[in-house]
Amino acid sequence: MIPSVLPTYSRAPLHFVKGEGTWLVEEDGRRFLDLGSGIAVNALGHAHPALVAALTAQAQNLWHVSNLYEIPQQQALADKLVAASFADTVFFTNSGTESCELAVKMARKYWYDKGQPEKTDIIAFAGSFHGRSSAGIAAAGSEKMTKGFGPLLPGFKHLPWGDHEALDAAIDDNTAAILIEPVQGEGGIRPLPDQCLQGLRKLCDEKGVLLVLDEVQCGIGRTGRLFAHEWAGIAPDIMMVAKGIGGGFPLGAVLATEEAASGMTAGTHGSTYGGNPLGCA
Repeated sequence: MIPSVLPTYSRAPLHFVKGEGTWLVEEDGRRFLDLGSGIAVNALGHAHPALVAALTAQAQNLWHVSNLYEIPQQQALADKLVAASFADTVFFTNSGTESCELAVKMARKYWYDKGQPEKTDIIAFAGSFHGRSSAGIAAAGSEKMTKGFGPLLPGFKHLPWGDHEALDAAIDDNTAAILIEPVQGEGGIRPLPDQCLQGLRKLCDEKGVLLVLDEVQCGIGRTGRLFAHEWAGIAPDIMMVAKGIGGGFPLGAVLATEEAASGMTAGTHGSTYGGNPLGCA
């Protein structure tokens, strides 16, 4: 019989019942140093007093209101992210893969509103991981991610990691954006050298395409700066974040310049996305 929890993962036979900072406690009392951090999620560790206090205080005041109303704490977080980054605006999601979906929509809608609806192709790279939604697996393109889930969302080109000539040749009149992780996780912890990221920014400017960065795993302080791309001294047009931004609370975001996000405002697009990001914060 199939288990009540759909067995999509091959799980280790461990049952953690408590977390204390960087430590996990198994139900038999054994302690384990948590080097996985929930796959880059637990930026503050387990049961951090400040996070526990914030969640407790919020739960005692307001649970859920949705994006139909003004949400003061959502606004406060957006203001902090804008002040600390390249971005002019933020849209909150519930996960990294939702952020990927919105980033793809945003890039394509940008060119549609510019009168160039043919610019829909997004260039991505071997070894990437952008989540497990339809856009996420199509962007990654690997067989282990896509096998059995066809037909895939069209409009993605997949290039070898680090092949500059292939990248330059792949850009054409239908290219909307280049999507890349500054540090690949699934691909083997491969950092993109600063000079390559700088070259990507220059190439996008020269060719007239958007630069979309996926910092779901490498952002929120994991490299010693708030975002990994800051080491290269460049800025993307659109950026996906999640995981560490919520510290275990299901939260993601898409950060963008005013220009890149221009097609997604309520006046031109209506309700852009579902979900309840920070609806109770």
